[in-house]
Amino acid sequence: MKAQVRLYTRPGCHLCEEARAAMLDADCADEYQLEEVNIDDDPALKVNYSLKIPVITINGSEAFIYRLTPAEFRQRVRAANRA
Repeated sequence: MKAQVRLYTRPGCHLCEEARAAMLDADCADEYQLEEVNIDDDPALKVNYSLKIPVITINGSEAFIYRLTPAEFRQRVRAANRA
């Protein structure tokens, strides 16, 4: 089963764009299922993550906040797929 990756984001977030680019640069897109969640669409998420995005979870656990590198992301996805 592929790792379930969720990216908490909002429109206009430059750090979110950088995180998305790092995920693509990791060259492992076929190894995970991505769901992008706009925190502005959910009042509870907006309160919880308003100053903390981007947040990336892998299989429900927070894996990255603010920044990540392609190598770190690839490593975490592959570890999640082995678990």
